[in-house]
Amino acid sequence: MATDTLAAPGTASAGPPRRRRGGIRSNENLAGWLFVAPVILILGLFMVLPILMALWVSLTDWNGQGSPFTGDVPFVGGDNYGRLFTEDGLARRDFMTAIRNNIYYVGIVVPVQTALALGLALVVNNRLLKGKGFFRSAFYFPSVTSSVAISVVFLFLFANSGAVNRLLALLGIDGPEWFADGRGVLHLLLGAFGVDTPPAALTSGGPLGLTWWDWLSGPSVAMTSIICLVIWTTSGTFMLMYLAALQNVPVALDEAGMLDGATRWQRFRYVTLPLLKPTTFLVVTLGLIGSWQVFDQVYVMSQGDPAKTTLTPAYLSYRTAFRDFDYGSGAAISFVLFLIIIVLTLFQRRLMADRDGPRRGRCWRRRVPEGS
Repeated sequence: MATDTLAAPGTASAGPPRRRRGGIRSNENLAGWLFVAPVILILGLFMVLPILMALWVSLTDWNGQGSPFTGDVPFVGGDNYGRLFTEDGLARRDFMTAIRNNIYYVGIVVPVQTALALGLALVVNNRLLKGKGFFRSAFYFPSVTSSVAISVVFLFLFANSGAVNRLLALLGIDGPEWFADGRGVLHLLLGAFGVDTPPAALTSGGPLGLTWWDWLSGPSVAMTSIICLVIWTTSGTFMLMYLAALQNVPVALDEAGMLDGATRWQRFRYVTLPLLKPTTFLVVTLGLIGSWQVFDQVYVMSQGDPAKTTLTPAYLSYRTAFRDFDYGSGAAISFVLFLIIIVLTLFQRRLMADRDGPRRGRCWRRRVPEGS
């Protein structure tokens, strides 16, 4: 006790701690910022600044002439956004038609290309497969080919007298006029069962300017051909991602499951597939973003026709701004599309989050016995 009492004044009277002299690692933060400063400057100049400029344009009625940052350009606030959701008219109908088309497009393309990419990766990862290099190159080749060139080739394939209709004719099927047929696939299936006229309950009203019958049309025949093209060209890239992930799966885990008597499907479901979860999240996220941004295939193959059944929000934004010279509405469509992509990505991240962590629910506290 005496020692503690004597030591206390000495400790209290000690002066402030001296600053450590600058060493080799003292300026790491400054050096790091200096290294990334050129990239931040370039991204800010060519990405962040144009986004902010486009956001301002979406709040104006700029027609593309002169500068949008002068006082001569009318400021309309949220009117461009209001026409897309609340005001009855052609702008809202076209936008909702594009949203409907893209919903069916995403609902088919993303699951099919993900499953196909995983299946192709499992095939080329097989140790017993001969000629792996050839098959990997063959599956990946459409992904590195120009999308415009492949779109032109598909125009010939799906022409009225193209290879697809010739092949269907050999099977006794009269092929449709692919890029001139705006009928929905679901409507065609219902027509095969005798439902040729829509029920009155589905045509009397509907959300956001479209009837329920329009929302339940399914992708058109023309959109189906574009979907086939996109699945064929994008699966190769995602196959390489899955292939890299499969090659990082420890062989010992698969062998341990085999020794435990698990079948091939059980080993794939309970061993391989959980280890591929991060890659699946990446593939689905990139596929989701790319599907909502589809533009070049629509521009080359259909330009939104027939009857606007291949119209997408990205192409509608381009057409509104650069053809109709309504740059404010075109920029507003692009920002709504940006918001849709962000929301869906966050929802998918939450949906695929790891459920093994601690739950953020009720926190039950144990009562501490009195006297402890």
